[in-house]
Amino acid sequence: MTHRWVATQAEFDEVVDELCHQPRYAIDTEFHRERTYFPKLALVQLGWDDQIVLVDPLAVDLSSITRLFASPSIAVFHAAQQDLDVLTHSVKAVPAHMFDTQLAAGFTGYSTPSLLSLLHAELGVAASKGDRLTDWLRRPLTPEQQHYAAGDVAHLLELHDRLSAKLTKLGRLTWALDACEELRTRPTGVADPEQAWLRLKDVRVLKARSRGVAQAVAAWRERRAAAVDVPVRQILPDLAILGISQKHPTTPAELAQARGVEERHSRGQ
Repeated sequence: MTHRWVATQAEFDEVVDELCHQPRYAIDTEFHRERTYFPKLALVQLGWDDQIVLVDPLAVDLSSITRLFASPSIAVFHAAQQDLDVLTHSVKAVPAHMFDTQLAAGFTGYSTPSLLSLLHAELGVAASKGDRLTDWLRRPLTPEQQHYAAGDVAHLLELHDRLSAKLTKLGRLTWALDACEELRTRPTGVADPEQAWLRLKDVRVLKARSRGVAQAVAAWRERRAAAVDVPVRQILPDLAILGISQKHPTTPAELAQARGVEERHSRGQ
């Protein structure tokens, strides 16, 4: 299936207009968050009938896609959670109707299958593996990058058909649809800063008072990282939070002596 690159507002708005009248469409996203706190959307792939478009969010205003999301058209994803997160941040909306092929496959006996394994098992399609280190924000994307990105949506509608038929036969389609709706409406966005300490490795070995310190410092780190849009590790590494929690420093000099705290951290940078 061929694809086309969409990098003008007029082209994108035409795509949205057409998809609003389609019963369903395949969708995927590419994004990075290695250098930022919030995910940076780099590409949106859309597929329907015999068409695939690769939309460049660096060149067009994606806000008109909210018209599509509000329409009756069903968005077909594979492993939608991260896509929903990035769309929530980028356009402040998610599709009103969705089907997740990975989630649905679980109700037919699979255990969190990758798209590659599901395509091979259900459709006999040998999809190409992509480079995990691809820089999707670089322009122009190479033909190989575009081919791989298009492949992520090329067969999703066929999977939708296949899995829906199997689930109907098993009497489990409603279960899968309910699970997709639960995922669609699950809260997304910024994590609760007060819960950030629970993601720290080895934090549960800390004593009660130290846990309180860890919770406070981790919450401060989370809020600071979100405010300046950088990864939390650039604000303060996990090791430093554990070090501060164990030392309970009360002065800048004591803070600088805590394990994992570098000079730039003790200066508040």
